[in-house]
Amino acid sequence: MNNLPILEHDYESESKIEPTRIIKPRDVPEHCVISFFQEVNRKIVEEKQAKVAVANRWEDGEHPIYEIEHHGKRLAFFHPGVGAPIAAGLLEEAIAFGIKNFIVCGGCGVLKRDLSVGKLILVDSAIRDEGVSYHYLEPSRDVQADQAIVKTMQSVLDARGIPFITGKTWTTDAPYRETPGMIQARVEEGCLTVEMEAAAFLAVAQYRQVKLGQLLYAGDDLSGEDWDKRNWQSRKEIRESLFWLAADICLSL
Repeated sequence: MNNLPILEHDYESESKIEPTRIIKPRDVPEHCVISFFQEVNRKIVEEKQAKVAVANRWEDGEHPIYEIEHHGKRLAFFHPGVGAPIAAGLLEEAIAFGIKNFIVCGGCGVLKRDLSVGKLILVDSAIRDEGVSYHYLEPSRDVQADQAIVKTMQSVLDARGIPFITGKTWTTDAPYRETPGMIQARVEEGCLTVEMEAAAFLAVAQYRQVKLGQLLYAGDDLSGEDWDKRNWQSRKEIRESLFWLAADICLSL
């Protein structure tokens, strides 16, 4: 099994397309929220009159990095697309531009029914069932979050009396291949949630030696016989509140 292409990587040599060689550092904030909530991002751009710090563009369109002032400090934010490859690529570029501290906020599927919609989950590790992380770190079942950052997130939430749970997530590239057997296996392994980017984010951050933590809120439910969408994407108040919580935590890093 050791001859599988996903396990064949050179972890020592510099990449042919090394971001720090092709991207010039910009005057950007050192702190950044990576927000999956596009409607929240648009609202903040409009209400806070956010400026475009970097007008980044990929083949699928614009991926700007915005900047606002929050609590008297500079704060960047951007949408990372959906899925590990584009999310990791945009994180790589944000790091090359000069950003050093990141908090990610997004939603997830839950693997346990008692995680009601909106329940806050702090990621402390991620099962590496995607491809990106293997290009950054030696093969292993999971990747650990920076425990100092996890403790910072926990401290902020405790101080505000916000209930949360800390645990492991399952990062997969194939949401339409989450079979009952695989879901049960991940539950037995300790996973609370499933999503598509956390393992890649953590691997890139570890490789590039930047700070990154991730907050998830409980969305659709995969714990029962049938998939329950639970209208999780309609929870506008939760999503906006989570952005500002991520912003506060990020500025404390």
